[in-house]
Amino acid sequence: MSDPRVGLWTLISADSSLNPPNRLSITHSNDGLHVVMSGETHVDFTANRNGHETSAPGNLGFNQIELHRIDKRQSEVKQKKDGTVVATIREKLSKDGNELTAATATVGHPDRITVWTRSGGAKIANDLFAGEWAQDVSKTRLRQGLVLKIEADGSGGVRFLGDYSYTARFDGKQYDLKNSRNDTVTLQLVDPHTVDAIYRRDEQVTQNDRWQVSADGQQMTLSTTGTLESGQHLTEKLVFKK
Repeated sequence: MSDPRVGLWTLISADSSLNPPNRLSITHSNDGLHVVMSGETHVDFTANRNGHETSAPGNLGFNQIELHRIDKRQSEVKQKKDGTVVATIREKLSKDGNELTAATATVGHPDRITVWTRSGGAKIANDLFAGEWAQDVSKTRLRQGLVLKIEADGSGGVRFLGDYSYTARFDGKQYDLKNSRNDTVTLQLVDPHTVDAIYRRDEQVTQNDRWQVSADGQQMTLSTTGTLESGQHLTEKLVFKK
């Protein structure tokens, strides 16, 4: 079983956050979509697809909603307060269905652009917006020059050397870590370009990593979420090149 990460990698950029990102859930509901956004801002409403105004009680700043589909990958959402438009949100989905960009125009406030990446939920052919989304975090330059070394161990596994180290196979078993705040790692080969790593401390899952190698094998992106010993949530995105 080949690991696409095998090679020597150097960090070129990083995004990080010590705060949990907002989450956006969009699911089907009869003739409409049920939208829930949680985090610093909480929004919960169900909107009809036909553009008719829908009641949206319990939301701060608006109590009515309108959803208009512009085309397969674009939509417009109008938030209203007692019949008056207070915000207009233009949403655009990327061609691969994995990134959602929302441009929000609010009365009395500067326009705001938010980018979301899909973290779960099937991409449904008749409504690619449906699914669960995680907001991209603010960019922060980190540890420029960090180097990783990943090599095959000759028995179906890999040796990983970086800030911490381990030798593990893709068999769902837990393997010991060295020089790490976590105790063990479990590896899963998702596809020829993607590896998932699950870390545990005291038998509890504390970190989830996804490693994705580009088609040409020259760039690798690490997306990680975890919980520090202090209880703080950590989100990082690191990009490496060979």
